[in-house]
Amino acid sequence: QVQLVESGGGLVQAGGSLRLSCAASGLTFGSYAVGWFRQAPGTEREFVAGMDRTGGYTEYVDSVKGRFTISRDNDKNTAYLQMNSLKPEDTAIYYCAAERVPRYSVVIRTTEYDYWGQGTQVTVSS
Repeated sequence: QVQLVESGGGLVQAGGSLRLSCAASGLTFGSYAVGWFRQAPGTEREFVAGMDRTGGYTEYVDSVKGRFTISRDNDKNTAYLQMNSLKPEDTAIYYCAAERVPRYSVVIRTTEYDYWGQGTQVTVSS
């Protein structure tokens, strides 16, 4: 049974930082691309960042480029999202996702991911 468990969310002031973790189990983590998505109330879930199986290729939504960094440790079956210079508009529930893909593929569409975590709340106060 595949499980993805996010952690690290919380309340932070604007300009602050948080590091989200996504612990995976029940899958060969190194065979899966990972992605981070977020959903604010009344909005659709949006892509934030994605990484291929090897960790060598990444994609980011324009609004987080230069502030967020996705990474992974395949030995620990864990993906991370380092979020710096947080803004109130970053407030959302953050989800990680995983999908088995060919090497070097980064997945950015929600519909292409089979596995999702339960989400972790990030709130940025002004």
